[in-house]
Amino acid sequence: MARLFRKLTVLAGAAEAARRYARKNPEKVARMADKAGQFVDKRTRGKYHNQIQNAVGKVKGRPGSPGQRAY
Repeated sequence: MARLFRKLTVLAGAAEAARRYARKNPEKVARMADKAGQFVDKRTRGKYHNQIQNAVGKVKGRPGSPGQRAY
C-alpha cells in the first residue's frame, strides 16, 4: 500500500511540473500537441480523428472545450 502512495505522489509531482511548464510555454505546448495529434491521427489512419482533435483542443486550452481547465 505504501508503494502505491509513493507512486501516486511521484505522478502528482510530474503532473504539477507539466502544468507549470504549460503555463510558462503555451506556444511550445500548443505546437507539440498539434504535432502529436497529427502523428497519432496518421498512425490510426483517421479512425479517431474527432477524439484526437478534442484532446488536442483540451491541451491547448481552446475556449469551449469540454473539460477545459485553467492552468
